Amino acid sequence: MDEEVTIINEKTRNEKIKKFLIDNKKKIIFVVSCIVIIILGIYSFQIYKESDQENVSEKYNSIILDHNNLEKNKTFQLLKEIIKDKDSTYSPLALYFLIDNNLIESQKEANELFDILINKTSLEEEIKNLVIYKKALYNADLIGEKELLDILSPLINSKSIWKSHALYLLAEFFYSKDEKQKSKEFFNQILVTENANIDIIKESQKRLNRDLSD
Repeated sequence: MDEEVTIINEKTRNEKIKKFLIDNKKKIIFVVSCIVIIILGIYSFQIYKESDQENVSEKYNSIILDHNNLEKNKTFQLLKEIIKDKDSTYSPLALYFLIDNNLIESQKEANELFDILINKTSLEEEIKNLVIYKKALYNADLIGEKELLDILSPLINSKSIWKSHALYLLAEFFYSKDEKQKSKEFFNQILVTENANIDIIKESQKRLNRDLSD
């Protein structure tokens, strides 16, 4: 008797499943199709992304190897294109190369390229913070207090590993302007900053003891 009940229940369950599949055939096909399309889309995008980065990599390395044989402006234009590609690895490297080799003549254009990296390129947080610091470093001798503070504010209001670098740049900036009280305040901030760079702490303490002691 129990066996018969079990068989009947199993047949009933199978019939219900069969009926559900028949009644919802179109919906099931639609859902499965969507899942397949999404998986294929993600896979295709990943392949495209890897291929695109490989092309940018090859282009960057080719420019760097040949830059001595290229006109200065030609190198600038080619690396500028890579920055505009907004690649998370090679766009920052392209800008650093331009700056390190004095290939950018216009401060305005340099800042526009910095802003492409900071505002439009998908970078890891600390890489982005490094770009912000480099922008401040590039502009420090050319701008006033407010502009420099505006550039560095994302760092000095964060827990970034570049925070102590930003504070040190500001401290030295004010020291060079003979604003010693402001300079002293930033040097002192470095001494209590979490994860501050050891060398920067040493240099700050040295400056405080030697030049800014009461």
